[in-house]
Amino acid sequence: MIALFCVGSRQALKDFAGGLAWLLVAPCAATTALASRLGDRNETFNFWAHLLAFAPGLPGMYLRRAFYRWTLDDCAPDCFIGFGTVFTQRQVRVEPSAYIGPYCLIGAATLRSGCLIGSRVSIVSGRNMHELQPDGRWGPAKPGKLRPVEVGEYSWVGEASTLLADVGRGALVAAGSVVAAPVPPGVMVAGNPARFVRVLQPAASTAPAPLERVYAGGLRPVD
Repeated sequence: MIALFCVGSRQALKDFAGGLAWLLVAPCAATTALASRLGDRNETFNFWAHLLAFAPGLPGMYLRRAFYRWTLDDCAPDCFIGFGTVFTQRQVRVEPSAYIGPYCLIGAATLRSGCLIGSRVSIVSGRNMHELQPDGRWGPAKPGKLRPVEVGEYSWVGEASTLLADVGRGALVAAGSVVAAPVPPGVMVAGNPARFVRVLQPAASTAPAPLERVYAGGLRPVD
C-alpha cells in the first residue's frame, strides 16, 4: 500500500510540474505563433528554443518539453530533452519515451517511441537542403527541401553522430558515425560514412541472422 502511494505521489508531482511548465511557456508559444502568422519563419521559435535550451536541471527539461509540445508538429509528454539541445525546425514528431541527450541539434525529424539519441548528435533535415547555383555558390536552405529524418523505434544513436538518412527500428549507430544512407532495422553501423558492422540479436535469440536483408540495404561490412 505504501509503495502504491509513493508511486502515485511521484506521478502526481510529475503531472503538476508538467502542467506548471506548460503554463509558464505559454507566452513563448503565443509569441511564436503570432510571429509565424506575421510572416516570421523560424526566428522567434529559434529565439525561445535557444533560450530554453540552457535552462538548468530538471526544471529546464520540463520547460523545454512544454515549449516543444506547444510548437512542434507533435511532442510526447513523457519524452526527455537534455540540456543544451535545440530543435532547429518545427517539422518534428517526438513519440513517447524518446530520449534526447544534451547538446543535440535536431532538424526536421521523426523520433519514434523509445529511441535513444546520445549527446551532441546532429540530425540534418535530409541531404538536399542546399542547391549549387549557376554562379558556383551554394544557395541557402529552402523550406521546401526539408525531408524529415526518421529514427526508428528503440534504436540507439551514439554520441556525436550525424544523421542525414533514416535509421531503422532497433538499429545501433556507433559514436561519431555519419549516416548518409538508410540503416536497415536491427543492425549496427559505424564510421564515416557509416558501414555495416554486425547484425544485432537479443542474447536469448538463436534465430539465424537475416544477412541478406543487411546487404540489400546497401551497406558494406567494415574491413
